[in-house]
Amino acid sequence: MSNTGSSKKIFNFSLLRRVFRFAAPYKKRFYISLLLSVLLAVMAPVRPLLIQLTINDGLKGNAAAHFINGPGGFIIEITIIQILLLLLETAMRFYFTFSTASLGQSVVKDLRVSTYNKILHLNLSQFDTTPIGTLTTRTINDIESVNDIFSDGLIPIIADMLSIVSILCYMCSVDPKLTLVCLAPFPFLILATYVFKESVNKSFIKVRNAVASLNAFVQEHITGMSLVQAFAAESREQEKFKSINRQHRNANIKAIFAYSVFFPVVELVSALSIGLLVWWAARESFDMPPEEAANVGGIITSFILCLNLLFRPLRVIADKFNVLQMGMIASERVFKVLDNEDVTKKDGVYVPGKLHGDIEFRNVWFAYNSDQYVLKNVSFGIGAGKTIAIVGHTGSGKTSIISLINRLYHIQKGEILIDNVPLESYDLDYLRSRIGLVLQDVFLFSGSVMDNVTLRNPGISREQVVEAAKLIGLHDFIMRLPGGYDYNVMERGATLSLGQRQLLSFVRALLYDPSILILDEATSSIDSESEALIQHAIDTLIAGRTSIVIAHRLSTIRKADKIIVLDKGEIKEIGSHNELLQQKGFYYELHRMQFSANTAVLD
Repeated sequence: MSNTGSSKKIFNFSLLRRVFRFAAPYKKRFYISLLLSVLLAVMAPVRPLLIQLTINDGLKGNAAAHFINGPGGFIIEITIIQILLLLLETAMRFYFTFSTASLGQSVVKDLRVSTYNKILHLNLSQFDTTPIGTLTTRTINDIESVNDIFSDGLIPIIADMLSIVSILCYMCSVDPKLTLVCLAPFPFLILATYVFKESVNKSFIKVRNAVASLNAFVQEHITGMSLVQAFAAESREQEKFKSINRQHRNANIKAIFAYSVFFPVVELVSALSIGLLVWWAARESFDMPPEEAANVGGIITSFILCLNLLFRPLRVIADKFNVLQMGMIASERVFKVLDNEDVTKKDGVYVPGKLHGDIEFRNVWFAYNSDQYVLKNVSFGIGAGKTIAIVGHTGSGKTSIISLINRLYHIQKGEILIDNVPLESYDLDYLRSRIGLVLQDVFLFSGSVMDNVTLRNPGISREQVVEAAKLIGLHDFIMRLPGGYDYNVMERGATLSLGQRQLLSFVRALLYDPSILILDEATSSIDSESEALIQHAIDTLIAGRTSIVIAHRLSTIRKADKIIVLDKGEIKEIGSHNELLQQKGFYYELHRMQFSANTAVLD
């Protein structure tokens, strides 16, 4: 998004309408807020009027005839009226503030749910190109700024504008000429307000961009802290963080400077207006009849109150315009996420009673970016219940194949079929529920062992979890943990070893009883003792299932029914372990490189 373009649009009405669509379920609160803003505006000049009456009539006794208790009674009664009016205005202002803020928070709640739901269904390619911290900023900070459109933006601005109009109408009705004299310094205030608004707006945009950069940097480096420390890169990363943080500070300081200049200017203009008011009223009173001159004191006092009521909203209205504008910019960023069409397509509706697991790739071409294909004309088949292994150098396209079976990405050419039905025809949730996935880098969420293996699926009972753990051979280990199945594994499973995390992922896969099992480098980073346990888990899992195994250790795939050798996205060889060794091609070379030249090649 271009910040420059956005900064020039104070009111993007189409964007504003879209924001207010989220307020539709709460329109009653919105209308109440508007009604209160009108009532508060109407009430704004009442207190200056009552003060004027008190000074001009009550203190002189002109109104004594209208009150039983004489002049003193009039003052008491008008004071009681002012107290009641003040209490009523306070109650109305409280409810106005509360209703606008609660309206904003309700919109934020719904908008955040919609945004997170959208993120959940984005294609994985979006996460490959968008920093996680940026999406975090959109979901947290930017959406919170949308709240300001309601609590500190549009509705409060409307209320302040109505109040200003109401005060000006009252002043003009009392003395138009004196009103013009008082407003003589206002062009300077309007100019100062415009300069302030533009300056703060530019600073706010820089602050917002700096916040996004900070979020992305901190999120990324906390996740990769082990790497930073392993390479003693703390000092370099600290300097980088200081640089980003310095940009954030400088942007805030520019905004603070603008505030520091603007508010004294407002006070100066206010004092100048009051000085002109007193000077003009005193000058004019010399030429007035005594009866009219006697009313000057009440008029001056009420006008001073009016000027205070005028300058109070004018001091903050420019700031509120900036808040509104930043809320609009934030909402535009959020809507860009909501408008992202690169989502996982769920057009398929086919839900068979049983998925057998027969898989076929027909002339499949796939690229993450435009025409840079990572899979080129790939064709192979896997019979239901069979085990196929995929081997090849790093970057040969092994992981891409399993990502396509799971429909995490979309192919550009060719066709993938399961049980002779095109992959796109299947209901996506059904398809993924029938595919078990065990990755090399096991991701565990902060929570209990139970939550991590069931993924909080209420349809999986504790008894099923215990039975699956026993089959994998992990039950005894889990029971030795403090709390057993309720043990908190912490974020990313930090309290468990790599092998233990790997075994938990096997329990997770077994619980969902998949028809197709995918093992991606499941033993590549495991010690020999853990590998024996994991090999037992693998044997348990693949029994009776279509299995796809990706492994660097060729010794772990000798039992596979078929081995596919990939190189630079192309299939070079297909066959059993013995067949491929006899061909003395790519597989033979891979095998030879993994074993010592003095060790005989296994047949």
